[in-house]
This record gives sequence, C-alpha cells and structure tokens, in this order.
Amino acid sequence: MTGRSATEDVVTPRADALPTRPDFHHRMSAAIVRRWLSSSRIGALRVELPDRSTWELGDTTSDRAVTLRVRRWAFFTRVIAQSDIGLGESYMAGAWDCDDLVAFFRLLLQPTSLARRRRYTTNRIAAGWRRRGHPRSATRDVRAHYDLGNDFFRLFLDDTMTYSAGVFATQDATLEEAQHHKLDGICRRIGLGPGLDVLDVGGGWGSFAIHAASTYGCRVRSITLSAAQHALARDRVRAAGLESVVDVQLCDYRDVLGRFDRIVAIEMFEAVGSEHYGTFFRTCERLLRPGGSLFLQTSTYPDAGFDAYRRDDDWIRKHIFPGGLLASMNAIRGTLGAETNLHIASTTRIGRDYATTLHCWRERYLRRRADVAALGFDEPFIRKWELYLAMCEAAFATGRLDTVQLVIDSKDSPALGTTPYEGHRA
Repeated sequence: MTGRSATEDVVTPRADALPTRPDFHHRMSAAIVRRWLSSSRIGALRVELPDRSTWELGDTTSDRAVTLRVRRWAFFTRVIAQSDIGLGESYMAGAWDCDDLVAFFRLLLQPTSLARRRRYTTNRIAAGWRRRGHPRSATRDVRAHYDLGNDFFRLFLDDTMTYSAGVFATQDATLEEAQHHKLDGICRRIGLGPGLDVLDVGGGWGSFAIHAASTYGCRVRSITLSAAQHALARDRVRAAGLESVVDVQLCDYRDVLGRFDRIVAIEMFEAVGSEHYGTFFRTCERLLRPGGSLFLQTSTYPDAGFDAYRRDDDWIRKHIFPGGLLASMNAIRGTLGAETNLHIASTTRIGRDYATTLHCWRERYLRRRADVAALGFDEPFIRKWELYLAMCEAAFATGRLDTVQLVIDSKDSPALGTTPYEGHRA
C-alpha cells in the first residue's frame, strides 16, 4: 500500500465548481506558481481556485494552515510577469484574499519558498524601499506618503503620533508605553540634558522633540519635508507650551545651518538613498559640535544581496514609499569610514520590536477600516495598506529585515556616559 507524504500537494475538485476553465496561459502560469508554492516545508497552504477546486500544499499535517482564495485566473499570470508588483496589485484589485496575510508572507519568506524563486526574491517581498535622488524628488516622495493626511495616521498610531518602531520592555506593554520607552531610551543613550542643542532630522509629528525638550530640558530643532507633519507638529509643540525651546521647520537636512550637540534621525535614513549616504553623514559631521553624537534608528536589509536589492524594483516602492531604500550595515559602516571621521560606538537591534509595533498598527488599522473609507480612501487603497502592514510585520518577525539603533561618535571624541537599554525580545 502506498501513501502520500505530508509535503505532497493534492488537487481536490469542489462540489460547487464552476464550469469555466482557465485558458492555456492562465493554466501554465497556475502550474508554475503551484510548483513554487509546493516547495514550502513549514506549515500548510490551501489554495482555493476560481473554479472552486483546491490545492493542498506543503506540510498538510501542520496545524499552521493558511488559506489563499484566488478569485481570478489572471492572478497567476500577473505574479509570473510582475513578481511582487503583480501580487500586490492583484490584492489591491481584489483578485485574491487570505485568511492570515502575515502567516502567508511568513511562508513566502522561507528560504525554500516562492520568495527565493526567479525574480520573486526576498528583497522584493520584504523590503520594498529603493533609491531617492535629487532633493526635489526627495520632497515629492516624502509628501506622497506622509501627506496622506494627519487624520489617516491618527487612525492607527498611538497618541504620541510616533511612526517608527517602539521598544517593548515587557510582553504586555502597550504600544504607547513602547513608544515612550523608545523615546526615553534614545534620550538617555545620547546623554541629553539642559542646555544641549539637538537637531531632530525627519522629526515627523514631533514626538521626540516634545519628549526631549519637556523631559530633559534641551533645545530642539525638528525638521521635516512633509507639510502635513509640519503643521501638526507645530500645533502639538504650541499645545505643550514648548515654543520657546522647540523649533519645527519645513526643511531638507542638507539646508540646515548652525551647530548642534546631538543629532537624532529616527527612521528617516530610509529616505536618503544609497547614492547620498556620504552627503548625509558628512552633513551630520559638519553640523555636530566637537564631542557631539549622532543617533540613528533605521531598518536594515541583509548585507548579502544588498547591491542587487538597491537596484531592484518592487511593489512597496511603487505604491507605499516612492524612491525609498533600506540600508545595510556594511553600507553604513563603509560610508562612515570612507567619507567621515565618525564611527559606530554602539548598536542595539530592535527588529522583533518592529514586528510587534507593526502588529499593533495593523490591528488598529483593521478596526478602523470604515473610518479610513470615511476619509475618502477607496477599497484598493484600504487593501493596499492592509497588505503593506502585514508584509512588513512578517519580514521583521522572520528576521528577514532588522531595525538598528546606532550611536555614532567622532573617532576623536571620548565615549558618552550613556545608559543602555534593551527592548523585549519575543
């Protein structure tokens, strides 16, 4: 007697199968995608096809089963032709659904899965950021994302309006507690105190500037390229009574004048672009007073394959972060060594904390879907952001992407007497 192994795939016709069948091209594309998906050895995937037949793929004995519902045969040809762009745009168009998007992308991010096949590589699924160019295009690209409206971001961010990875000190910490813990940890690590001048690059809606000025008594200049962020950040600073010590400006970092004791850049480096890494770090070095320090929090892509990744194209770059790029640690170290007298004094990794942060944002976003629609956003947009948050959560949860916090000093400066801290590690 012969039996089917747990990792073989089966096709089961469903009783309510439709009479229509895919044409030749759709059938061939479906067969290729099925073969790719069959390589998964972690978890099970059930694919429900437009004709109501099903595929049972992967380890069918696993209790981690994911169901993918394909509504249109063209889905398969779009994936073959356009890789993750076809996958993402098909989801936006309602051509497929999934009962657990995060689990689905965790399957795709396995080394043996579809994510490693053909042009459908992990950099296309997990990290859809690419290069930014001229300062004018940087402004345009930033505003394409952040000027969606403050009311939109309020729907899923916490009350601090912090749009970056929090640091979860405990398993049961809330999102707002994680953000406060992160902001305070940054201030302690770079030794903030009364009388210090701080430049907050890409300051968003002002959460770091407000915390640093109100809690540690320093003076902060916070800059952003987003008009929407600039307006709200100024309102929040005014409401906190900090106008005399916090100056919010609509400004590119390359145009900043003056000198500062500390520079903080929290998840804005993704907007710089690899061709401008040298410009960024030389500018920071110029703006720092002797003995000053730069704090950089940024998401990173693995060193292996970074050169190919930065030249690639992807769905997130097209639809979420136009022109963006994740850095690699080697690229940061190499640029600092070649272009400046700066070096990395300390490193903390918080990638798993970012996965938890994204999970919180996604849950809040899904609960507020009706409110997103009420703001005037259509269904493809709503589905786009759902997919983006799930895709990124899976990438950080699996360790395909990481987020680092770097304290960067001059090689000639004594080390700061900072207080290190660690986030929760799931």
